[in-house]
Amino acid sequence: MSDPRAYLLISPGRNEAKFMRRTLDSVVAQTERPTAWVIVDDGSTDDSPQILADYAAAHDWITVIRREDRGHRAVGPGVIEAFYAGLDTRDLADFTYLCKLDLDLDLPPGYFAGLMDRMEADPRVGTCSGKTYFTDSAGRKISEKISDEMSIGASKFMRVACFQQIGGFVREVMWDGIDCHKARMLGWKAVSWRDPELAFEHLRPMGSSQQNILVGRRRHGFGQYYMGSDPLYFIATAIRKMAHPPYVLGGLATLQGYFGAMLRRAPQHGDAELRRFVRAYQRQVLLKGKSRTVARIEAERAPLWNPGA
Repeated sequence: MSDPRAYLLISPGRNEAKFMRRTLDSVVAQTERPTAWVIVDDGSTDDSPQILADYAAAHDWITVIRREDRGHRAVGPGVIEAFYAGLDTRDLADFTYLCKLDLDLDLPPGYFAGLMDRMEADPRVGTCSGKTYFTDSAGRKISEKISDEMSIGASKFMRVACFQQIGGFVREVMWDGIDCHKARMLGWKAVSWRDPELAFEHLRPMGSSQQNILVGRRRHGFGQYYMGSDPLYFIATAIRKMAHPPYVLGGLATLQGYFGAMLRRAPQHGDAELRRFVRAYQRQVLLKGKSRTVARIEAERAPLWNPGA
């Protein structure tokens, strides 16, 4: 690979005609465009296929893959299955960076260049993003409260080396938290930067699900159980979520998803070492806070970092 800033975008999407033009236009307008962009149309029944065909015809670095209509929009594992359908058409050896990008975003023009600048300044950053916001009915920009030590799944920008070392994305809910914890466990850093030039708009509020936001919150609770989150830590985070829309009901829905999965003994992520790592991290966060805990883990895990492994 001759270009050290070669990056590949993979975008799964279904029935995104309402939003995708803004995403497509914002990527086309990037100061450093993708080396390649594979868009996986996951069985759309709206105007998405024609919109995507128009953009692919105008830009030779955009490729569209059409999957069979399954009859509904899927989140979590369904999205990752579509992501891999796109990834399977490319050789990762041709790229330094990889991004799973949703089709309901509006990105600033220097977004990807800014991420790569920051990753080049700190080679241990394995996965990153900017911060997201959505615009409410009154026109106000509302932060989606992305933690500094996590990269958002809607724009999951990764070094190919980190992606390969963590074994790629888990095909389950909470895939976009598991990857950050796994990367940190192996000595990489996961981060989202609060810099204004990296802030981007989420045109569909995060966690709203294909049905409604409470379904999305229950799904989040299940995903936290699947990842192996500590019960006390999760209760604390659920209480904190009650201060944000949809307020108390949203927090209760996440608790329902978590403890419902626990009561029915649902399967958890198969990496027991990672589940122990997540619980130990969360317990330390309760005692010392996130920033101090992350700094300690990054220092302790630095000897494990091996980008060439």
